[in-house]
Amino acid sequence: MHISKKTWFFIIPAAVIYIGSVSFFIAAALKQKASVPVPAVSENLTAELTDENAEVRIAEAAEATDEISADAEYELPDLVPGQGGLDLSPAEISKEDVPELYYMVYRLKPGDMIGTLAEDYGITQDTLISVNGIKNSRTIQIGQYIRIPSIPGIVYTTKKSGETAQTIAEKYNVSADKIAFVNNKGLEEELKEGLTLFVPDAELDWVTRQEINGDLFKRPLRKGYYFSSYYGWRKNPFSGRRTFHNGIDMAIAKGTPVYAALDGRVSSTGWDNVYGNYVKVAHHSGYVTMYAHLSKITTKKGAYVTTSTKIGEVGSTGQSTGPHLHFTVYKNGRTTNPALLWN
Repeated sequence: MHISKKTWFFIIPAAVIYIGSVSFFIAAALKQKASVPVPAVSENLTAELTDENAEVRIAEAAEATDEISADAEYELPDLVPGQGGLDLSPAEISKEDVPELYYMVYRLKPGDMIGTLAEDYGITQDTLISVNGIKNSRTIQIGQYIRIPSIPGIVYTTKKSGETAQTIAEKYNVSADKIAFVNNKGLEEELKEGLTLFVPDAELDWVTRQEINGDLFKRPLRKGYYFSSYYGWRKNPFSGRRTFHNGIDMAIAKGTPVYAALDGRVSSTGWDNVYGNYVKVAHHSGYVTMYAHLSKITTKKGAYVTTSTKIGEVGSTGQSTGPHLHFTVYKNGRTTNPALLWN
């Protein structure tokens, strides 16, 4: 059959278009069946991946995926808006999430308080107290220099050899990875006794915090008294000699109720030639309080008392120049100034 030149002019272009269309659809179908999705790499990663690293990541992702043959059916997972990026291992996350530990020096100004300074610098009161070795927050002075760390936490000194970041973390319920990272130590590295470390996010126990802030005890007399003698050296009213007074005298009318300064258990009651009628109460953390010169004792040995429990009445028994309460605080057998421990 003879086909004219004019007819060939229309047939050839049509054939080319047909063949191109078929090739396109075949390639698209093969791509949909055989392709494996690869997680997108976040542009916000601190350490950007090079092309070489990206190829390694893609290869690892493909190996972790169930084997898929070129002819197997494979459906792309549904995309959830707002997701993406490359997952990091816990080790990578911990190192990037822990800020660098460094210290600033600050000179205290009029009006400065531990609480407000801590808030201003994004740390805790415990952090400032611990890092600067503050024994009583009421004794800080204008012009004093203190150190302010860049992250919250407290200073810890190992009690014995063999402690690790992990055991310290368990004590304070914080991250062992952070402890190891900021102190440049191994996670399971055994530490020597007496080593000082910074423990990120750790807090002081409540007893220590209240001791330092002067909020541990309540005053055993509620109102109407005055201080007739303070803790420390004084001229003894009976001998005239300079002697050390181991408590605080609170003068008030006879019969005024006396309350326990802190919850605890009565360890002893009785009579002493110097203190007259007295009550001693044992508390936590090695504390014992004594209430002396009582006119009446209203509790007994072994009784559990709270700050609302009346344990006696003010009197002038023993060596006394008039009605008052002598109040002494012992810490592990040694007396300490009550004025630094009550609110």
